[in-house]
Amino acid sequence: MNKTVSILGSTGSIGTQSLDVCEKHGLKVTALAAHSSVELLEQQTRKFAPEYVCVYNEEKYGELKSRLSDTNAKVLCGMEGLCKAASLEQSDIVLNSVVGMVGLLPTLTAISAGKNIALANKETLVAGGTLVMSLAREKGVEIYPVDSEHSAIFQCLQGNKRSQLNKIILTASGGPFYGKTYDELRSVTKAQALKHPNWDMGSKITIDSATLMNKGLEFIEAKWLFDLEPEQIEIVVHRQSVIHSAVEFDDYAVMAQLGVPDMKIPIQYALLYPERLECPTGRLSLTDYGTLTFGKPDYETFKCLSAAIKAITEGGAYPCLVNSANEEAVRAFLNDEIQFIEIGEIVASVLESFEYSEIKCYDDVMAADKKARAYVREKIGR
Repeated sequence: MNKTVSILGSTGSIGTQSLDVCEKHGLKVTALAAHSSVELLEQQTRKFAPEYVCVYNEEKYGELKSRLSDTNAKVLCGMEGLCKAASLEQSDIVLNSVVGMVGLLPTLTAISAGKNIALANKETLVAGGTLVMSLAREKGVEIYPVDSEHSAIFQCLQGNKRSQLNKIILTASGGPFYGKTYDELRSVTKAQALKHPNWDMGSKITIDSATLMNKGLEFIEAKWLFDLEPEQIEIVVHRQSVIHSAVEFDDYAVMAQLGVPDMKIPIQYALLYPERLECPTGRLSLTDYGTLTFGKPDYETFKCLSAAIKAITEGGAYPCLVNSANEEAVRAFLNDEIQFIEIGEIVASVLESFEYSEIKCYDDVMAADKKARAYVREKIGR
């Protein structure tokens, strides 16, 4: 296909699968960006020959530049480099799959440059949803969701009147601890939390799936992507991850999108939209599954989920606060500084510790982010 792509977060799970899709369909890669994995970034650069390559960790800049000295790639670093990679004139679409709050400014920069976005960075909309969506409308930019759940909703809405959407049904795998009591979660180890039943993801997202924070973040994203009220979003636990989400229309007809649990399907749909071509993944056989099950989330046990929903219901800076608090708490858990159940306790406590404030500009987001992180570090004594 005659389409050019910039990929931010190219060495992560979404990024590497995106490159598989690009290779399959002949998409030109104009820029690659990663946090610090210079060895893999070098391999990707030699294979896809992008014009620009960025490493976010500035300490790795010299090493990457040396590794690529015999190529024509222009080497960038830091946030400035990420934003440059996100706003290249020759790029048709920017896939943003970086992890964390770092993804917000490159998204805003790409939109300002008039680039369509394939969005896999949850924090972009969770922390800065009002800024991102208003700027996208102003610039006439399309945001194509890469998350399997939001992609499913986006696909179900094709050919239907958006005004006739009654609600969405956001499916959740339930993570590795579905059905566990709060007391049972006290003994959860890092190895157990990093073992997801259906998906192969990075460590931060995997922990978010175990706490159900991932679904809370997706709840907030859905509100912004599809212009919904919180009460129009229902979460259903679907352990098999075959139904990726569904929509209910005003006549109570429900339309769902199904497929094997493989991220290449939503990645490809976002990159190639509106085309549907053969995807480098498996095909769904419902008879192989035999039975699909559905249940309700346990909002009492999984405090991150209820905190995220409360945050977007109250609005303002609260979604940003809970997101940043969660990032710090997950980092502490992965560093063996806190227990698994403390993640939810810390995230929930943020809502009671800060007064309402509005998000009017990027600096407001960064201020809320800074406050939440300082709060968590003080709380865990770091």
